Amino acid sequence: MAKLNNTQVFCRIVELGTFAAVAREMNVSAMMISKYIAQLEDSLGVALLNRTTRQLSMTEAGKIYYHRSKQLLDDFSELEEYTSQMGLQVKGTLKISAPIDFGGLYMVPAINAYQRAYPDVKILMTLHNSRVNLSEGRFDLSILVTDTLDLGVVARKIAQTRLCTYASPIYIARYGEPQTIAELNAHRCLHYMDTPHKDYWVFNDNGEDVRIKANWHFASNNGRVLCQAASLGMGITQAPELSVMNYLEQGKLVEILPAKRIPSLEIYATYLQRRFLPAKLATFVDFLINYFAENNRLISSGRIT
Repeated sequence: MAKLNNTQVFCRIVELGTFAAVAREMNVSAMMISKYIAQLEDSLGVALLNRTTRQLSMTEAGKIYYHRSKQLLDDFSELEEYTSQMGLQVKGTLKISAPIDFGGLYMVPAINAYQRAYPDVKILMTLHNSRVNLSEGRFDLSILVTDTLDLGVVARKIAQTRLCTYASPIYIARYGEPQTIAELNAHRCLHYMDTPHKDYWVFNDNGEDVRIKANWHFASNNGRVLCQAASLGMGITQAPELSVMNYLEQGKLVEILPAKRIPSLEIYATYLQRRFLPAKLATFVDFLINYFAENNRLISSGRIT
């Protein structure tokens, strides 16, 4: 059991980057963490880590040991959880990553409904727009609004929305409405940061993908901020329709260049392929798929019903 513990400590050092971070996580001293690693290296007869005062890195043997050990530890953890849940209630903590707008607008009601059905599952949701590396182990599930997917993950579609371009009647009255993609270069734009399209806005022009670098005057990583800015006439924004529905219904924003919009963006629940899928993860993903379908929270047009 000592080697198993030491191997777990080694993997967390690789993932967190420092002995001190692992010591804080395990509530022990950094000296104890160092002792665990020394025991592991002595038992294996090989150095796993290169340690200097400024840098910590894996040796070649350490890289091989980490990747194989990580898989074995994950398999063991999943098997243990899977077995313990047989015939018992679904329970545990589920760590979720979700985009700021989608998570803030739509995930809380879904989580509320899920926890009424599975009250023993705790959910920790982090909202941000950057893609996460699920293999680092910080999250069990990542929600993505995208038209591109990473390799090596299971992606299950839970909904979809349209990516459209919007301006307010105030802005159009002051600056006019662009009739072509090229005319956007002469307009003030509001840019949504940290999207899969990076610095570009994307359009479909007669079946051809067109990407332009928006001439932005204001940028943010929060779609609600950009919607408010657009409604005040500060500029034109491109965003998923799910983020702007209230503004459209109130007439504060209107879609421009509708014929140039790209096909709908899919909304996925993504997770790593596993031999034993934990019940908390399997039930939550299935629940999301049924929840959005049965409640018509998001449909292909992006409207809320």
